[in-house]
Amino acid sequence: MRHRKPKRRRPCRYVYAALVPLAFAITWQEPVRHVLSGAEQAHRRTAPARDETPPTAPRPRIVPRSAWHADEGLVRERASALKDVRVVFVHHTSQPNGYDCASVPRMLRRLEAEHVERGWDDLGYNFVVDHCGTIYEGRSGALSRSVEGAHTKGFNEDSLGIAALGTFDEGAHVPRPMLKSIAAVAAWKLRPGADARGTASLVSSSGDSRFDKGRHARFHVIAAHRDAYETSCPGTALYAELGQIRAEAERLRERAASRRTDRPRKEADEGNGSDR
Repeated sequence: MRHRKPKRRRPCRYVYAALVPLAFAITWQEPVRHVLSGAEQAHRRTAPARDETPPTAPRPRIVPRSAWHADEGLVRERASALKDVRVVFVHHTSQPNGYDCASVPRMLRRLEAEHVERGWDDLGYNFVVDHCGTIYEGRSGALSRSVEGAHTKGFNEDSLGIAALGTFDEGAHVPRPMLKSIAAVAAWKLRPGADARGTASLVSSSGDSRFDKGRHARFHVIAAHRDAYETSCPGTALYAELGQIRAEAERLRERAASRRTDRPRKEADEGNGSDR
């Protein structure tokens, strides 16, 4: 009897089906920086991306651009995402102080138009705070992620710009609600591990700043525009209040950290039936 040569068995298609998700899972965990080319990495740094870093303090109540009717048609280019917010620069807008808070949306639309006329892509500040303590989203995208603004020449990367609406030169009154709201934004946006009362080092990207291009400069984590650029901004009166803003921001961050620490302990106690 003639025997046929047994056919070579092909691997079961189900094996391949099982291996595909495994292979995907393995490659997905590889750090992106190892597989992107230099050009692709540069594109990734400039392309908008959601900020997935958990905040270190709760997000305060913020009026979005849609509520103050920002002119999105003026926006020339969407801002790129920041990896970290290492420093917060405080500014003032140099507008008159005697405004009614109900008129702030109109003032912001005028400010947006002025900034675009200067050649900027959008409103330069990430956030604006009025004397009632109301916080407004400034540059587009600042609510969902940290984006690069146009507020402190030479140091817009790795920093955030918060502007106090008004002029706060020597002798001007700086309302307490305004100071607390500036601190609340800083506490929310600063990178994890930052000390709001400490210092951080940034590298200058422009010789037009107080520091030569490429030079390392050390700033307070919550600093003033005048610390980085030849200007009187944010005015002598507001500059004198930065210590209070730093202390309040750190207090908010420490309180948030304490609550995060207490929550797992409380859940563990409930799971163990503790009556404490």
